[in-house]
Amino acid sequence: MNLAAFDAFVKVMETGSISTAADLLFITQPAVTKRIHCLEQYFGVKLFESAGRGVQATHAANSLLPKVKNWLNELGDIHHTLSHEQRQAQGKLKIGTSHHIGLHHLPMHLKDYVHQFPDVTLDVHFVDSEQAHEQVFSGDLELAFLTLPPQLDDRLNYVTLWNDPLIFVAAPFHPLAHKKNLKLEDLIPYPNLLPAPQTYTSQITLSVFEKQGLKPEVIMSNNPLESIRMLVSIGLGWSVLPRTLLNQDLQQLDINLEINRQLGMVWHPARTQSRAASELIQMMKPLPTAGNSPPL
Repeated sequence: MNLAAFDAFVKVMETGSISTAADLLFITQPAVTKRIHCLEQYFGVKLFESAGRGVQATHAANSLLPKVKNWLNELGDIHHTLSHEQRQAQGKLKIGTSHHIGLHHLPMHLKDYVHQFPDVTLDVHFVDSEQAHEQVFSGDLELAFLTLPPQLDDRLNYVTLWNDPLIFVAAPFHPLAHKKNLKLEDLIPYPNLLPAPQTYTSQITLSVFEKQGLKPEVIMSNNPLESIRMLVSIGLGWSVLPRTLLNQDLQQLDINLEINRQLGMVWHPARTQSRAASELIQMMKPLPTAGNSPPL
């Protein structure tokens, strides 16, 4: 029995799909199936049943999952402890990032990191900020780059890296596009497109409306901001997006209101940290300046 079989089991449990697990592990579907069969033979139980185009976990699989994840996390802690005895950062570093940060903020930093620490294998997972936050807490990710939550969890460490201004946008031909001196209540009658309510970006946006006793009715939720940008550009409604996503297909609305979200990194201080992670954290930390002390 090897670790690869347990990794395959966790991925199938998380995705409910042999094919998706294979894509995430960069192996073939038959290879995933073989690893699952090895586990079933070893434990003498059936772990998955066919269910349409996917698979359905059995009771045995659901009972096994938390134990396997805890065991893998403990093995990771052992690896991280031993890695501190090495002079050079090495091994695999599993990090998470939101799509927006991964596409618009991280590439040059990670390029420098890979160049400086060639013995580290970066395992980068693109996930929603909220999911990344939970996975750092559970130990599934060692470090994550995400939209910082409105309420920080005092059990975790945070560092603010980027201030990300949010702007109101619509298609250039939208009725709101060329109106001047708009107020929040002027937007309410028109359809809007915002991220799902549970996302940090949506919570930050909706809180601005709530302070004025307003509640926009969201007609469509779509978490990836690039997807929202496309839907806004074809005229389906207005939205609030990072200024970095403004392009020729969007018109910034004339509304005198500043909304900012903070982007940063988070890790769990109670979990053993690998040297690879600590080097990346130190590389990313901004130099302390007056009025810019990151929350820890």
